[in-house]
Amino acid sequence: MKKQLAGSTVLLFLAALLIGSAAPGAEGPKDKLDIIKPVPFTAVRLDDEFWASRIETNRASTIPAAFKQCEETGRVDNFVRAAKRLLGEKLEDDKIRGYSFDDTDIYKVLEGAAFGLSVKADPEMEKYLDGLIEKVAAAQEPDGYLFTARTINPEKPHHWAGKERWEKVSQLSHELYNMGHFYEAAIAHYQATGKKTMLDIATKNADLLCKTFGPGKNESWAGHQIIEMALCKLYSTTGKKKYLDLAKFLLDTRGPDGRTYDQSHKLVIDQEKGVGHAVRATYMFSGMADVATLTGDKSYIKAIDRIWENIVTTKLYLIGGLGQPGGPEGFAGEFNLGNDCYCETCAGIGNVYWNHRLFMLHGDAKYYDVLERALYNNVIDGVSLDGTKFFYPNKQTSSGTGRRPERLPWFGCACCPGNIARFIASVPGYVYASKGDDVYVNLYASGKGEIGIEDGAITITQETLYPWEGAVKMTVDTEEESRFTMKVRVPGWAQNMPVPSDLYRYMNKSSEAATLKVNGEPVKLKVKKGYVSIKRKWKNGDTVELDLPMPIRRVLANDKVEADRNRVAIERGPMVFCAEWPYNDGRTHGLVLADDVKLTAEYRKDLLDGIVVIKGKARKADMDKFDPPLKTAGHELVLIPYYGWAHSGKGEMDVWLARNEEAIKALLKENKAKADALAKKEKEKLKNKK
Repeated sequence: MKKQLAGSTVLLFLAALLIGSAAPGAEGPKDKLDIIKPVPFTAVRLDDEFWASRIETNRASTIPAAFKQCEETGRVDNFVRAAKRLLGEKLEDDKIRGYSFDDTDIYKVLEGAAFGLSVKADPEMEKYLDGLIEKVAAAQEPDGYLFTARTINPEKPHHWAGKERWEKVSQLSHELYNMGHFYEAAIAHYQATGKKTMLDIATKNADLLCKTFGPGKNESWAGHQIIEMALCKLYSTTGKKKYLDLAKFLLDTRGPDGRTYDQSHKLVIDQEKGVGHAVRATYMFSGMADVATLTGDKSYIKAIDRIWENIVTTKLYLIGGLGQPGGPEGFAGEFNLGNDCYCETCAGIGNVYWNHRLFMLHGDAKYYDVLERALYNNVIDGVSLDGTKFFYPNKQTSSGTGRRPERLPWFGCACCPGNIARFIASVPGYVYASKGDDVYVNLYASGKGEIGIEDGAITITQETLYPWEGAVKMTVDTEEESRFTMKVRVPGWAQNMPVPSDLYRYMNKSSEAATLKVNGEPVKLKVKKGYVSIKRKWKNGDTVELDLPMPIRRVLANDKVEADRNRVAIERGPMVFCAEWPYNDGRTHGLVLADDVKLTAEYRKDLLDGIVVIKGKARKADMDKFDPPLKTAGHELVLIPYYGWAHSGKGEMDVWLARNEEAIKALLKENKAKADALAKKEKEKLKNKK
């Protein structure tokens, strides 16, 4: 690989998009804060069995299926009808249906499709995108306004939108939220194809926003955040500082007398806890990190650092999800971590975005510990293995009944399928990062990454069976000797810390330690901020071998988490495991896994596209009876990776299992109380009928 000046060739990246640079020929805006830069997903090619197949399934199945749903549910037709209205044609149907944010379902899938084109040429898909973009362009009003929920029928727009433009922009209109997703899609399309058809629509709209919002003008803020991070990316792409100024204004003007639901209860720099809607929150925190990076305003960073500490210490689920019982699709009180949780797929993706940005600001692997946990559990649980069915919430327990006990092809509120479609293709962009002559290896997957360093560029090739095995071999490819520091991440789970707080802990410390070799010679592990730093002059063919032991670990929750007292969860490597009904004689709620039971791991290539299963002896209680004495029977326990559940129909599933009979008795008591309440309700209904 020929040497080149990294400063002129490495694109300017802001975490979530993982692509986005100044216009060709322009040097681009400079970060005010000196941060770590991710290596773009277009520079990383994975060929492993785990991620490469998912990325291809996303490209070949998820994205086409999502576009089909957008066609069949009238989302595409909304743009056609809006265009006709602008042409003065009389519409046979001018009713506004669905939600005010339905336009974003198309935008998110467009972004995912553009990511796909960056990885693999697809003339048919590119032609389809060209046609879809023409429909969007035709629906844009002359001054740049783009919102089909008003344009179709300006006299009777969507009831969330208000009678006039922007009237309810801080509530539920989603006018700015829609444009945030559109900008991100437009930048992705521009980078993938070089075409400005979509980017021109975006900048025309953004220019309208700059004329409309600001000091002394409309001083409203966006009800649902994302426009802030999107404007930062648009600034990084075009170099127009007014877009960055607007992003900062929309954050600074938020609060302080609003609602916790949309994080407008305080000024953003004064907030201390995770509150309200989790997707809105993580998008806002990500936007704050972007603005801080580009403006140098460190007050934003202090705020999101405080909030991160609160969430990771009291509100993070074991699967890496956010969204507690009693929360409005989001946060509730400290340690209120009931397993019938929300953990929305979009919130899991937002958690990845936010933690990635915090890593780039601070260079600490603890953020990747949270990111990896969310990625391998909460996020990929949100889509079926065939890529065509989706979870909205991702629970840690299920009875196979109630709200959304199975993945579905689509939803009325379809934010999660589109978000998955745009996210999965970008996963390779989370593997590496660099800053000066430091190269960060953050995730492990077979494949090659081309990485710019201070005085040139290198290639790192990984060989590994991660996440099923912890052995990773990395080979350096460089035409000339290069001096740089390879910073190899040692995950928290390999250092006896499941999360970077005391919210969860392993029941027993493992004596199996990670090991590292350079060119076959052992290297003493000195871990700082989660990394082993190997500083040397590297030559072509040099190797680094990391071995991360993967014993089966029993996880206990902080005693303040009432829902998990006397319960245990099982992990191996980055994976959380669960018990599901097909592998446990039809029931899981009554399982008791004693602390002294030996557990074994086995790779099953024939199951769920290849997984590790965990087996052991357990006992099972009869959960159909409420009264003691409690009787349990022997049971052959089988656990599967959490993301693999719900592929065999509806039924019981549990992440947290009883350690003893006390936990079962507590559950039986809870079940009896629910049954009594239901019986009382039915009795009252019958009485009223009489």
